[in-house]
Amino acid sequence: MSYTGKDPKGEKEQIVPLVVNHKGTTFGERLKKVIGDKSIRQFATECGISYGAMHKYFSGLTQPTLDNLVVLARTAGVSIEWLAVGTGNEGTDIAKPALKAEVSDVKGNQVDLEEFIFVPRYNVAASAGYGEWNDDETPMFTVSFRRYWVVNHLKADPKKLSVISVHGDSMDGVLNDKDIILVNHGDREPREGIYVLRLDGQLIVKRVQRLPGAELYITSTNPAYKPFTIDLHNVPSDFDVVGKVVWYGRVI
Repeated sequence: MSYTGKDPKGEKEQIVPLVVNHKGTTFGERLKKVIGDKSIRQFATECGISYGAMHKYFSGLTQPTLDNLVVLARTAGVSIEWLAVGTGNEGTDIAKPALKAEVSDVKGNQVDLEEFIFVPRYNVAASAGYGEWNDDETPMFTVSFRRYWVVNHLKADPKKLSVISVHGDSMDGVLNDKDIILVNHGDREPREGIYVLRLDGQLIVKRVQRLPGAELYITSTNPAYKPFTIDLHNVPSDFDVVGKVVWYGRVI
């Protein structure tokens, strides 16, 4: 980047206020160096960044945002300054994670745990009937999901997810009794979809539709359960949106 200035004699000169590449390498070339024998797709998966965006970084079409730059440097184990502009020491200025124990799938293939997130599974039922609440909110165990799928397809923050179960028959045909559901607690502004709600101290899972006039129309798939509305201008003190249902699992 440069601009044109004038010296005291009135002659024009080129002034370069910022030198981006003292080392003579481009950002894409530094990325290629740090990933070694990995493919761009594999590195993108490890970072939780889409392949399309990563390919543009390597080809020099775009530069990463600050957040993505930190992720790239952390995943590659190199200095942010060196990766960004090619100056300073290449060595990481972020503490490297401890060496991971090798993990294999049931076929003996090695599994990279960094490709997964582990979501807490709570012993809580979101009723698809008249409501059930369990005060024990200590996770029983965790359920794993691919990081790339969560970040790039669900567009969700892994730290704002939980897994609970469904109880009752009001959502039969969509969510059945004993299904498990993945809840995104980062989505608490309903537009249209299936949400976990807290009402009268109980959890319920219902289809929610936003109506003109700031009303939520809450329905079930089972016609035996009557719909009701929530006025967002006068929200009951015992009502809360817990999160949106973004996935379910079922035993057949």
